[in-house]
Amino acid sequence: MSKQTLVLGAGCFWGVQYFFDQLEGVIETEVGYAGGAIDNPTYEQVCYEDTGHAEVCRVVFDDNVVSILDILKYFFMMHDPTQLNRQGVDVGDQYRSVIFYETANQLSDIDSAVHYIENKKSIKVVTQVAALDKFWPAEDYHQKFTERTGRGACHVEPSSIKL
Repeated sequence: MSKQTLVLGAGCFWGVQYFFDQLEGVIETEVGYAGGAIDNPTYEQVCYEDTGHAEVCRVVFDDNVVSILDILKYFFMMHDPTQLNRQGVDVGDQYRSVIFYETANQLSDIDSAVHYIENKKSIKVVTQVAALDKFWPAEDYHQKFTERTGRGACHVEPSSIKL
């Protein structure tokens, strides 16, 4: 097994986690916060204070089963990367489209994927791309929320996920 990790923000993290949990080759997911200026942020701080953190999902995958380019393809498919600081009805910088990477090879793949999407669809992708500094796990009640409750997929329609 060859594991890689990407931390992805695509709006409300509940639906993002649910989406990636359906994908063969994904080993684990965890929702949390990244990209901000304070340590150990809480959900309330991220939503109601100017922390700079995004709601994100840490996706650990076996790249012998699913490639990073496939992960990125699904990431761009499951949300609108042309919307700045929003997805669906969720508005604010915590809902921004963002990819946090760990290695230079990942950055190269991300740049290639963004370039491909922009050219193929004639769109301007506003997804932020940054090196991962720190991932802060979200509170327990956010983990696997959609799976546990059957609700909260937000802008991701669970019945439309066809992987």
